[in-house]
Amino acid sequence: MLKYTIRRILYVIPILFGVTLVCFLLFNVAGGDPAAQAAGKYATVEQIESIRAELGLNQPIYLQYLDYLKQILTFDFGRSWSTKQKISEMFWSGVGPSLSVTVPGFLITLMITIPLSLVLGYLRDSFIDRTAMVVCLALISISSLVYILAGQYFLAYLWGMFPISGWDSSWTGRWEYTTLPILIMVVLSLGGQILFFRTIFIEELSKDYVRTARAKGLSNKKVLTKHILRNALIPIITLVVLQVPFLILGSLLLESFFGIPGLGGLLVTAINNADFPVIKAMIVILTILYTTFNLISDLLYAVVDPKVRLQ
Repeated sequence: MLKYTIRRILYVIPILFGVTLVCFLLFNVAGGDPAAQAAGKYATVEQIESIRAELGLNQPIYLQYLDYLKQILTFDFGRSWSTKQKISEMFWSGVGPSLSVTVPGFLITLMITIPLSLVLGYLRDSFIDRTAMVVCLALISISSLVYILAGQYFLAYLWGMFPISGWDSSWTGRWEYTTLPILIMVVLSLGGQILFFRTIFIEELSKDYVRTARAKGLSNKKVLTKHILRNALIPIITLVVLQVPFLILGSLLLESFFGIPGLGGLLVTAINNADFPVIKAMIVILTILYTTFNLISDLLYAVVDPKVRLQ
C-alpha cells in the first residue's frame, strides 16, 4: 500500500506540471497580452507598460512560468485584476458558502438514491421499476435552469416558503438561504444517480454468488444489504469520491441565481470580468483536488474489496 501510494503521488507530478504549463501558455501566450487585458480597453501605452512591469510580464517567458510555479507551490496566486484582493483569501472565503450548499445536497441525494436504487434493482421490470425509470428520465431531460427558475418563482416568490436569493454568513442564518438551493440540487441529481446505481445493482443481482446466497436460505434483506451492496461499493466509491472536488468548487448556476458568495459564483464573475489570475488559480486547484481524490478512491478499493491488489 505504501509503495503504491508513493508511486501514484509521483505520477501526479508530471500531470500537474503538464496542466500548469498548458494553463500558463493559454493565458500568457495564446490569449494575447495579459497586461493590455488587465489595463482595460481605453488604457494608454504608458499604463499598459506600468501594469506589465507590476505583474512581472516584462521578464522572459521562462521566468514568468517559474514565478507561476512558485505561486502554486506557496498557494499564493497573487491578486485579482478586478477586485485587487488576494486570490488565496478569495478562495478560502468562498469554500464555506459552496460547501454549505453542495455537501448537504450530495449527502441527502446519496441517502435517497442508494437504497431506492437497490430496491428498484430487486424489483426490475415491475410496474414500480418502470414507473421510476420514466420519472428518472423525465428528471434528467429537463434543463437545470427550469428547476432553478421554477423553484424561485413558485416556492420563493408565490408561496413565500424561502427567500428568493441572498446570504447570511452566520452558521445558523445561512440555512434560510441555502435550503431551496439544496432541494433543487437534490432534484437535479436524483434521476442520473438512480439510473447509475440501479444498473450497478442489477449487474450484481445476476451473479452466481447471489444465487448461492439465496440457495443457503438467506433472506432477501440480507442478500441485498450484506452481499450486493457490499460488492457494489467500488463503483459507488468512484462516483462519491470523484465528486468531492466539484463539491468544493461549488455549483455555478445555483450560486449565481441565489446570490451565494461561493467558489462557483467567484468563477462566473472571474470569467465575465476576464480575471485571468482567478481563472488560472481555479483550474490548478481543481486539478490538484481531482488527482488527490482519484488517488484516495484507488486506495479505498483495497479497503472495501480484499481481492483488489495495488501493484
